[in-house]
Amino acid sequence: MKFKKTIFKSSIACIFMMVFSCKSIYNREYTKPLLVDSKLDKNTRILHKKLTYITKKGFAIGHQDPTSYGIGWNKSDALNTIESDVFEVVGDYPAVYGYDISKIELQATLNIDSIPFTDMRDQIIDAYKKGGIITLSWHIDNLTTGGDSWDMTSSVNAIFTNPSIREKYELWVERAADYMKSLEYKGKPIPIIFRPFHEMNGFWFWWGEPNCNSIDYIRLWRETVRLLRDKHKLHNLLYVYSPNKLGPDDDYMKYYPGDNYVDILGVDIYDFEDADDYIKSVVNDLTLVKKIANSKNKLYAFTETGLEKIPTKNWFTDILYPNIKDSGISWVLFWRNANLGHYYIPHKKHENAQDFKEFAGFPKTLFLKDIKNLDY
Repeated sequence: MKFKKTIFKSSIACIFMMVFSCKSIYNREYTKPLLVDSKLDKNTRILHKKLTYITKKGFAIGHQDPTSYGIGWNKSDALNTIESDVFEVVGDYPAVYGYDISKIELQATLNIDSIPFTDMRDQIIDAYKKGGIITLSWHIDNLTTGGDSWDMTSSVNAIFTNPSIREKYELWVERAADYMKSLEYKGKPIPIIFRPFHEMNGFWFWWGEPNCNSIDYIRLWRETVRLLRDKHKLHNLLYVYSPNKLGPDDDYMKYYPGDNYVDILGVDIYDFEDADDYIKSVVNDLTLVKKIANSKNKLYAFTETGLEKIPTKNWFTDILYPNIKDSGISWVLFWRNANLGHYYIPHKKHENAQDFKEFAGFPKTLFLKDIKNLDY
């Protein structure tokens, strides 16, 4: 009898813990979503919830490599004390920190943008510790030629037809998985928004059109997910599908891997000093992405954007903000500040620095402090 009572009490305790755990995440406003990974860990589920609640307030501001380097400084310089061009201008860090793991597949010490992978790990841990959101892209090298991502030699089909290429592909995914497993804080995996094989409707990558057909692309995406999730047991990834801006004949869903393989929809749109065309694309493409995402109960985001060197006066307040403020995106990611010839966030002496400050002061632009204080 005592044994049965013990089992009964243990069962009640387990049920209570399960109910309590579910209630701590799900509610009437945030019901359990369909996610790629049914074994997704709690912190990553909480991240998904956080992204959902962000859309109720506005959208998170992101920047690529925000604490790695900037205009006139580099984190590898021991004498440098600057930590972020964003912080220098607005007094706060971005809410979303973007990084790229290109070259991890080769076991290189530096990534494609010359950031030591050890430094990147430290920066990701620090960003997460501060309350930041981490997103990773992967400009993976061409598997068949040894060239970089922009080597447009067709290679995807070889993964499925050439045993040696298949072996290399699985090895490279394993190396990426090992690095992502090393991204931990207090012994737990850091939630990652993972955005591989992006801009597939463009011609510039070996996984893009016309270098790869949609059937092979979808198979590549699904097998990559299966390897990361099922073989390497990474249960801290949210997967993002992000085509480039749509041309007149582009089908946003052409390369879509399926609802069971995508957590978040996105789109990359840059302003090439043609504000009218940029605005048209932003409005049209985000409206389409919103419609598709809402029909699938998925989150969506503006996964890459910017105007190189920001020559257009008041670009952030006049061109960008009015056309995304009511879009419903979870975040917008500006590309990196590499040097004076290639940057997308104004440095403190830039003519548009004040404009970016005003942009940061708008009610819907959410930086690090804003999302840390978010009630969700």
